[in-house]
Amino acid sequence: MATTQSNPQERTARELLTQGRPLFLGVDGEGAAHYWDSYEFAVAVVSVDGESEKVVLAETPFETLSDWCEYTRSERGWDVGPHVGGSLVGDLVRGVEA
Repeated sequence: MATTQSNPQERTARELLTQGRPLFLGVDGEGAAHYWDSYEFAVAVVSVDGESEKVVLAETPFETLSDWCEYTRSERGWDVGPHVGGSLVGDLVRGVEA
């Protein structure tokens, strides 16, 4: 039986969040991976060097995950993603329009 090994950033996110398999949102312009936990309504942000933080959206000015993604785009940019709803085609169209 084959098993899938998670990367170190995903393992750290799993330790921070309640959801067993948080949703991978993307990698920001500074190389930090973002993971979404819909149970906690929180994002785990894990840098390549292992620094991490859990951001509970209710404790921020951001009301939705989309707001968080836009904030991240404006502060750090996205190298990969964000993968939030929609489709790959929608992501590509938004990327071209930006």
